[in-house]
Amino acid sequence: MTLSSRAKRPMRSVLAVALALTAAPAFAGGPYTQTVFFGDSLTDGGFFRPLLPASVRPVTGQFTTNPGFVWSQYLADYYGTGASPNGNGQIGTNYAAGGARVGINTTGALGPIPSLATQTNNYLTANGGRADARALYSVWGGANDLFAITNAGADPTTTIAGAVASEVGVVGSLRNAGARYILVATVPDLGLTPAFRALGAAAQANGTALATNYNNALFSALGSNGLRVIPLDTFTLIREVSANAAAFGFTNTTGTACQPQITANSLTCNPTSYVTPDAPNTYLFADGVHPTSRAHQILSQYAVSVLEAPRQIAALPHATAVVGRARADRVANHLGGKPEGDGTRWWVDTRVDVQTYDQGNLYDSMGPALTGGVDWTRGNFVFGAFGGLGRNTYDYGNNAGEFDQSEGTLGGFVAWYGEKTWVNGQLSYSQVGYDVDRDVWLGPVKRTHSGSPDGTNLSFGVNAGMQFGEGSVKHGPVVSVLAQRIDVDGYTESNPTQSTALAYPDQNFDSLIGSIGWQATFELSDHMKPYAKFTYDREFEDYAEEAFARSLTVVGTPEYAVPGLQFDDSYATAVLGARTELFGLDANVGLTATIGQTDGTDAALFATFGKSF
Repeated sequence: MTLSSRAKRPMRSVLAVALALTAAPAFAGGPYTQTVFFGDSLTDGGFFRPLLPASVRPVTGQFTTNPGFVWSQYLADYYGTGASPNGNGQIGTNYAAGGARVGINTTGALGPIPSLATQTNNYLTANGGRADARALYSVWGGANDLFAITNAGADPTTTIAGAVASEVGVVGSLRNAGARYILVATVPDLGLTPAFRALGAAAQANGTALATNYNNALFSALGSNGLRVIPLDTFTLIREVSANAAAFGFTNTTGTACQPQITANSLTCNPTSYVTPDAPNTYLFADGVHPTSRAHQILSQYAVSVLEAPRQIAALPHATAVVGRARADRVANHLGGKPEGDGTRWWVDTRVDVQTYDQGNLYDSMGPALTGGVDWTRGNFVFGAFGGLGRNTYDYGNNAGEFDQSEGTLGGFVAWYGEKTWVNGQLSYSQVGYDVDRDVWLGPVKRTHSGSPDGTNLSFGVNAGMQFGEGSVKHGPVVSVLAQRIDVDGYTESNPTQSTALAYPDQNFDSLIGSIGWQATFELSDHMKPYAKFTYDREFEDYAEEAFARSLTVVGTPEYAVPGLQFDDSYATAVLGARTELFGLDANVGLTATIGQTDGTDAALFATFGKSF
């Protein structure tokens, strides 16, 4: 079942009133409490800036096309955290220093350069030896150790082994101190940089080989030490950008945006030394080895995609649970009361579901559903069988793609009606199919990684209520319990050789929602009975604490984890409707919407028709 975009617009307008009443503020705080960076010049947010002349500090101090950002600053900006430098009197959370080696402290023209190991020790010392478990950490080093081999003649075997051991030690120290989310980037392909290109083909091949050996050794050692990290494959990404530069908006990948060519020092590069005014946007490299600010922005977009993808896919079982509850509510309330006399009755329910979740602009959706069945009444009992079809289209926020969810359902229904009380129960099984298109924007380039996992939803619900009052107004308490077991298959995304492609494990989600509230019916006439129901709802199961994915290009790495999606476990639901007669059929039309969800809203328009025969 599908709806054209033209047909959707009026329905969205009809639901606007309900959504406005239950609108939630944008998700505040984000998944991470702070961002903390350890690294070298590729991550440095201005470690040396206080040592430069005051007159040039506003337009110098970072190893890129100043005053542009480096990737760490773009990433922190995305999450609303910080990437201000730490060192030389500065007290931010970006400890990275240009020229830093992984485990060896050195000294440069501007003074001492702390290694990544020292940077990490400084952070832990300043925080009482503890690492914030909800922070995002970045560890990116190794390039300067490789430069010690190419520029100073250090022994390749011992230098790489020592640097790898030190980087593993940094990650281990953070993990032991309580860090849970540690991003570790590969060394980029040094052979593609202008400095190595200028030295000829042999130097290029050597630079590529050194970076490859370091990356393989690093991630192999992390795995053998049981250290789970979030891998960022900058090696492959830079190769992809370089191979298709024009698509990414770059016109030059071999020269440098800063003058003099190749030998420029990006630390002091600024608009007065650009090759052309737009060089930061059209050149891939600022100097012999450092990316321009535009290239750093693409790196940050890549990092965001790796961090957010598992959370996007974690939305699938939640979306299924919301649709499952909407369907269960309509099955439970399709009768509206005990039918008069024994007999058989058919019924059909049409529904349009809308979901909007502002948790980091997670997603919004809309889609139709059709449920129908046959009831048999025998005395105080009603027995029924039902089936249904539905399809929802979910748009991820931030231009991150979409997924379609389609499902087919079969189930059974039984109810008992007394003079003033009633109870009903249902059991159903749904086969669910998903078509996921995850979009990754890298500058002007959009990559779409697709997959079509399957899923299931086994649901069991019980509803009960009492009714008081005489005359035209009747009211009473209502209670319900709905249990859902949702399973979503894992899958591998399309275009698996691209750095941005990922794989996802199976997901299992148990939902148990209990509701208690009050319902009132107003009998205006034999054929017009408006009603209202308000319930307090509680989700008793916990949402997954973490979401998982696996890199496809950093070979041999295990699944990594990021913070999972957390939704409100307590909220309210309002239902406004009327039971009437339309076209000679019994009808029940109305609107339902959640109230008080800080991160989202679920709403539905429904119309149920039935007739005895």
